[in-house]
Amino acid sequence: MKLRTPMPELDGATEWLNGEVTKADLVGDKPTLIHFWSVSCGLCKEAMPNVNEFRDEYKDQLNVIAVHMPRSEKDLDLEQVKEVAAEHDITQPIYVDNKHTLTDNFENQYVPAYYVFDEEGNLRHFQAGGGGMKMLRKRVNRVLGNNEK
Repeated sequence: MKLRTPMPELDGATEWLNGEVTKADLVGDKPTLIHFWSVSCGLCKEAMPNVNEFRDEYKDQLNVIAVHMPRSEKDLDLEQVKEVAAEHDITQPIYVDNKHTLTDNFENQYVPAYYVFDEEGNLRHFQAGGGGMKMLRKRVNRVLGNNEK
């Protein structure tokens, strides 16, 4: 996805966990962070406490949505997705993408991957990989209009 591209519709989920949201629920409200993860991704699990801290710290200013992107047949097990989500305190809505519908719409190839959209729903930042939380925080603060922390 190129910067400034509008957020794709959030339809085609195999299932939603922790509540379902639509693009219309997110756009016009506040900026949104959409992060892709997978149960078989060690880096994702390592990064999850940082994502959760982010989610809690910015809960009034930022929508946070998780997308489970399976990387193999084993990752399609919904019970395992639920277990790992509970284990890692993923309380935000989780779009389970067993058919890679949203993954393809985002042209995403990575986990973990982070997409920051402004409140109009346009992509303002993308990054992939386990590190870089400082950069993500900086970009989110910029989109929120906060002073750098």
